[in-house]
Amino acid sequence: MNHSAKTEKPWTAINSGVIRAPIGAEHLGHAVIDPSGAFEAGSYASFTLTYTAGTFGIDDSGSLRVCFRFASDQSSPQFDDPKGANYCTVEASNGAVLQVRFDPKGNVRPWDRTIWIKVAKGYLQEGDRITIRFGVTDHGGPGMRLQTFCEENFEFRVLVDPIATFNFQTLPVQPSIAIVPGRPERFVAVLPTLKRPGERFALKVRGEDKWDNPSNRCNAIFTVEAEGRIEGLPQTLTLSEGPYAFEIDDLVSPEPGRVAITLKDERGNVAARSNPLIIEDRPLMHFWGDMHGQSGETIGTGSAEDYFAFARDRAFVDACGHQGNDFQITDAFWEELNAITARFDAPGRFVAMPGYEWSGNTALGGDRNVFFPDENRIIRRSSKALIEGGADTDCTTANDLFEAFAENREFDVVCYAHCGGRYADIAVAHDGRFEKSVEVHSSWGTFEWLLADALRLGYRVGVVANSDGHKGRPGASYPGAGKFGAIGGLTCFLTTELSRAALLDAMRKRHHYGTSGGHSGRMAIDLAVAFDRPGTLYHDDPKLGPAEGIATTSAMMGDIVHLPEGKARLSVSVLARAPVLKVGLFNGLEHVETIRNYKREDLGNRIRIRWEGAEYRGRFRQVTWDGKASVFENSIVSASPLNFFNHDKTVALAGPRDVEWKAQTTGNFGGVDLVLENGSEGTLSVRTPLVEAELSVAEIGFEGVSFDKSGELPRILSVTRLPDAGIATDIAFTRDLAVRKSGDNAWYIRVELEDGTTAWTSPVYLFRE
Repeated sequence: MNHSAKTEKPWTAINSGVIRAPIGAEHLGHAVIDPSGAFEAGSYASFTLTYTAGTFGIDDSGSLRVCFRFASDQSSPQFDDPKGANYCTVEASNGAVLQVRFDPKGNVRPWDRTIWIKVAKGYLQEGDRITIRFGVTDHGGPGMRLQTFCEENFEFRVLVDPIATFNFQTLPVQPSIAIVPGRPERFVAVLPTLKRPGERFALKVRGEDKWDNPSNRCNAIFTVEAEGRIEGLPQTLTLSEGPYAFEIDDLVSPEPGRVAITLKDERGNVAARSNPLIIEDRPLMHFWGDMHGQSGETIGTGSAEDYFAFARDRAFVDACGHQGNDFQITDAFWEELNAITARFDAPGRFVAMPGYEWSGNTALGGDRNVFFPDENRIIRRSSKALIEGGADTDCTTANDLFEAFAENREFDVVCYAHCGGRYADIAVAHDGRFEKSVEVHSSWGTFEWLLADALRLGYRVGVVANSDGHKGRPGASYPGAGKFGAIGGLTCFLTTELSRAALLDAMRKRHHYGTSGGHSGRMAIDLAVAFDRPGTLYHDDPKLGPAEGIATTSAMMGDIVHLPEGKARLSVSVLARAPVLKVGLFNGLEHVETIRNYKREDLGNRIRIRWEGAEYRGRFRQVTWDGKASVFENSIVSASPLNFFNHDKTVALAGPRDVEWKAQTTGNFGGVDLVLENGSEGTLSVRTPLVEAELSVAEIGFEGVSFDKSGELPRILSVTRLPDAGIATDIAFTRDLAVRKSGDNAWYIRVELEDGTTAWTSPVYLFRE
């Protein structure tokens, strides 16, 4: 039976071709795919797509397109190497000569990735066929590798220009398959970050396949072990095929402390260890959210309904926002999207935040996230680039957007500045009455420069991290094999309860921190400043107009405090699932100190080669770090990858003295840990496109060595020595702060875990004058 998809929702009908549709759909022909059905994500397969020409055939120089979505990381087809992967052939049943090429930007978004088939000599008449074989294996090739993430209806979208007018029309019924998860290769266990003594909580567990998709093919029995006192915990947990997630609820820890849960397999090996849970009676709780991503109605994957369900039921986040590109949101879809957020929002269980992405070009201000406290608000688009009609409420610049909010007295709106395709230029546009934070990390990479821009310009903003994911996996978004270079981020909101009002209050007060996500992304971070003289605490920035202040002798992350005199003492604590490697302490643009979680005498035979950076702020920011390390008069015992998310980018030993890798960064960092036979002998050679260096192994020490090849943005390679093992999973310290007399003192920290996970707090803003 052919697995095909028919467009049913009116707002998706114009997503792949021109708006004009002069030829009736019944005259365009039809296409089928064989085989159809379900296929494992990231697997190799072969397909035959057959297009049968309709009433008009296809004229000489007319064309057929087969398109795939922008978000898909399916391998690109090739037509030259019959023995290679992804080999494709195309032929016409009547012998017409066809010209074939692949263009990754060959069609209207989101169906960018295009096989273009032009009738170069001859023509097709009704009933003639064009046959496209994907992943031909006749000559020894492995087939075509499918995209690495799941999709219920993965379309081979076919468009035809039968009259050779360059007016392509979409077939009414599209060939499609289902892409499903593989068997689990790892397991993830998630607990809340903070609960009060006696308060009930749940352990949530999922299995993930090779490409990090939640798997419904689990079949395991785990022994359940508690670290700390937890009541109601069973001795075993059974995972069976069918469900994508499993839960042990009604757990209680009756006394203050720290707890965690470990799952062990039948051989006693650790299968999963949860994030730590703090049991303490505090006024503010920790809630995790991924507030920024898209679904298939715009440029993402799957439906908006499935998007929110994934965040709640498989990623286990507490809050989620949908941020579709405004120029793809019709009035009909805006109405539907608001109905979806209303259905999913359940205070105390899950927050679904209404909103959209204002997607203006960078020259006009760049991308902004817009969040509303309730449904059915006015959508003010940056343009209507991909839609017809709609309300005439466009704001073509970011400044126009902010002015419209102000004129309409919509001071309950919260905005973020972020960097995706169109990066936000906050020097061109910013209004602190609405724009409360900058997004420093997403699936696109890491963008600390956006925070640096804000601090340089004197803005008082918070820090968030989200996925900006396009793969339908909010809250557990992984880069796969495409252009996305990082795991999607998470934001931890510090607030009194789980509700829209409480989260928006935390956003306005900047009471949150962001992490780079992943299995270790839910770390518990506390940052506070105590004063020996009273100051005045502001939640609204007093630089922007009259603001109410209250007397205080303390502040938390995100607070703004006028401290005319007196001392300030910083307290920091971090508790994580993985060892805490180091904490960077910053005052605005100044890196004040690095606090390492180990001592000089702890150093061993482990050498970390670490690379980071981005080419520039725009879309093509990837830095290639493909390289090799060699040791002389020594040998390499083992080599371990750091932040290698794409299975096509690997680390491999090439003998006892050499290791090779393929790697790229998009503002984030990666690296490789080498354990040497002898930590004090020989020479280490490192070769990458940007850095070539030789170092004495004995001279690689506590501080390490850095090679700065920065351009528009930082591009740095460093070599440091680490302990072989034994780094603690927590750190706590205090510091007396030197408060400058003029300007802002924006104190914040950046946390780096041993496994490469990173976190950033919102700054505490202190000022004297």
